[in-house]
Amino acid sequence: MFEKKSEKVISRKRFWDRQLRFSMYATGILVFSLTLGVAGYMIFAKLGFVDALLNASMILTGMGPVNPMMDEGAKLFASFYALYSGVAFLSVIGVFIAPVVHRFMHKIHLES
Repeated sequence: MFEKKSEKVISRKRFWDRQLRFSMYATGILVFSLTLGVAGYMIFAKLGFVDALLNASMILTGMGPVNPMMDEGAKLFASFYALYSGVAFLSVIGVFIAPVVHRFMHKIHLES
């Protein structure tokens, strides 16, 4: 997937193609996570689509819930979704910046 230490740094065109591909992976993880949250809030908390989207978005970005959860099922879902969201958000950031960090580290290695 990435070039080895002994190989030359890839061209800017190939780098931007790689960055676009990894951005799509990150977007896919975000869309999946947001869909999971919206569905869960609609099912367990009995929220409408817009309120479920708002709550899922807020939890996914680490801001916290907007609507209070009224029953235990909704509270349990919100708890597990918050735990999942913390890992998912950090994973998305890692996937998104991986090509940039790799290119930077590769250039530093070649110069030394």
